[in-house]
Amino acid sequence: MSLNYTPKTIKHFLKPKNIGLLKNPDAQAEIGNMVCGDQLSFTLKVKGGKIQDIKFLSFGCASNIATASIMTEKVKGMSLAAAKKFNWQAIVDELGGLPRQKIHCSMMAVEGLRKVIAMYEKEHPLTKKVFVGLKIKKNKR
Repeated sequence: MSLNYTPKTIKHFLKPKNIGLLKNPDAQAEIGNMVCGDQLSFTLKVKGGKIQDIKFLSFGCASNIATASIMTEKVKGMSLAAAKKFNWQAIVDELGGLPRQKIHCSMMAVEGLRKVIAMYEKEHPLTKKVFVGLKIKKNKR
């Protein structure tokens, strides 16, 4: 059986962007697909509420590698809020399509992105508290 990958998918498979591990990441997460056996690991750096850097490691097929490569390219510089809304279809569109049986790879990349963001938010909770209209009265004795 032959899969019809687009030239862009093959390019990102053979020369993936953002592959590797970040030193001292702000968060890391792993995700896997029990059916196909693919695995992805993400490391993330955040600055000012935006994705400063993101890298991945893959144990998977050409689609797994290419979709993670495209996704990491697209979300760099995005706010965390925007990245959490990133849709797997944007990956498929950017690659010019994927074989039907490989669409799950784009979904897995986005699931991994959301998981690493959730890990970041868990490890770096907002500590700023806002008090609006709070008046303190002193007790007279």
